[in-house]
Amino acid sequence: MPTQSPYPQDQNPQGGYGQSPYGQAPGAQSPPTQGGYPQGPYNQGGYPQGGYNQGGYPQGQYGRPYAPQKSRVVAGVLGILLGSLGIHRFYLGYTTIGIVLVLLSTVGVFLTFGLSAIAAGIWGLIEGILILVGSDQFRTDARGVPLKD
Repeated sequence: MPTQSPYPQDQNPQGGYGQSPYGQAPGAQSPPTQGGYPQGPYNQGGYPQGGYNQGGYPQGQYGRPYAPQKSRVVAGVLGILLGSLGIHRFYLGYTTIGIVLVLLSTVGVFLTFGLSAIAAGIWGLIEGILILVGSDQFRTDARGVPLKD
């Protein structure tokens, strides 16, 4: 003797996922389907429809995750103390100029008998002072985010 299933979807003579055995309310629309399956809030790639949100992180300009502000004081002190190595430039995101300063301080020492290291030290000291006094050139980092005081 066959037993009857306690689940209504098993008793649906039309079968199919997402269909109600009780019919559809007047004026109601059926969910969008693709291949017989209803489409939920996710697209085929498994990401939420309308784009992938960065997990609740605040969004900055152009939909990128918000970049925290860097400190003007930290950048200035790094420029004064370690300016010959370009650490302040790396901190602000200007990696190319930071690499130039590192090369002047290390490799350039052997080629110029130490003069390039002195020049890089003076360069870093001046930039550190300019950062601390708030020069127009050093008001933002490489991403365009203003430096905080």
